[in-house]
Amino acid sequence: MSIPERVQADITAAMKAGDKGRVGALRLVLSELQKDAKEGKDDAVAVLRRERKRREESAETYEQNDRPELARAERYEAELLSGYLPQELTDDELQILLADAMAEVNPTSQKDMGRVMQAVISAAEGRADGKRVSAAVRQALQAL
Repeated sequence: MSIPERVQADITAAMKAGDKGRVGALRLVLSELQKDAKEGKDDAVAVLRRERKRREESAETYEQNDRPELARAERYEAELLSGYLPQELTDDELQILLADAMAEVNPTSQKDMGRVMQAVISAAEGRADGKRVSAAVRQALQAL
């Protein structure tokens, strides 16, 4: 079952259960997934990551502005979106991918960070956050 199909099935289940908050959040996600598919990109994982990141950033902003009830709602939606994403790579798995990418690219300086990042991200197949990969690559390149 594809991600949009799972979201649609969960919307139906949430409607039957009377969970309005979940229905609303899932409808927004489904809308974004459908919009992405219409544009021809059809990368559901990227859409989910983008939407989760938006929710987390909004929650931080709400907390900074002393709006805990809105932050709580955003965090709930971010957690809901996380349930549709593939499981994140562990630190050990990320280090293995990084070592493979370093051997493949054979970087000589920090200027090669983009090539190493590209190799690690493509090998991770959407299972690693860009910030995490960037930090790991930067640390590995500093050791050169």
